[in-house]
Amino acid sequence: MTYDLLISDGQLKQLLEGKIPVRIFDCTFDLADAALGHQQYLQAHIPGAVYAHLDTALSDKHGDGVSGGRHPLPTREKFAAWLSGVGLANDMQAVVYDRNGANYCGRLWWMLKWAGHANVAVLDGGLQAWKAADGTLASGDEPAHFQTNFVLAPEISKLVATKTVADNLGRPIQTLIDARGAPRFRGEVEPLDPIAGHIPGALNRPFSQNIGADGKFKPASLLKAEFETLLAGRDPASVVHHCGSGVSAVPNILAMQIAGLGDVSTTGLYAGSWSDWCSDSGRPMAQG
Repeated sequence: MTYDLLISDGQLKQLLEGKIPVRIFDCTFDLADAALGHQQYLQAHIPGAVYAHLDTALSDKHGDGVSGGRHPLPTREKFAAWLSGVGLANDMQAVVYDRNGANYCGRLWWMLKWAGHANVAVLDGGLQAWKAADGTLASGDEPAHFQTNFVLAPEISKLVATKTVADNLGRPIQTLIDARGAPRFRGEVEPLDPIAGHIPGALNRPFSQNIGADGKFKPASLLKAEFETLLAGRDPASVVHHCGSGVSAVPNILAMQIAGLGDVSTTGLYAGSWSDWCSDSGRPMAQG
């Protein structure tokens, strides 16, 4: 059995006991302290997990990225080279997790789909759920994995460029959903970007609203009801998700797919997000 959306701690245990090759990724991160996630990984992680650093493995800040903003996507070719270096082969089941409500591991889930790798799932509840289920833990660095030759396949996930967002602004074919917290969306505070506010017409759905009190994604029926209320009759196929830098938008993509309101191939991600949009003072911006 393979997984392409969510995987439970029990399913992961069964998978690791089976014959299907699995590569696990720990994506824990902290925007306020870029070194903290790796430190937490060294303290405790699922055995065999590779650490995926948001700033270096899942972004390209050297000017070669294919999107703008604070966390530009690397080229698919550069990303494939990194996957090969950490030992992910095309026939493997990938499992991603973090300690952050699927905020950062969602980025890798989306990027693997973008690289054409269908069999990637988010560990529902993250490392906290694994610990609660008495899953085994390891510490320190993992031994180096054999180099593979990861081969790119056609993109599964849908990347949306700044120009597309701008061209479709205010048109019914595009519904923007911003995953940032409400105070940042309204422009009351802005701790990371030079300008506060949001893209005109965008709806606000903080990514944390997808997670229940147990730390796992809410039931599909509840997520569907919440998103339908937010969309208020708008076509789910018109949705383009964004946030501050294209990271925390992905839990909303996951949630809509769990709810049955489209999937990663139909729901777009504006990876540059607000940090890219507000970099040009000539673009329209809104507050409130």
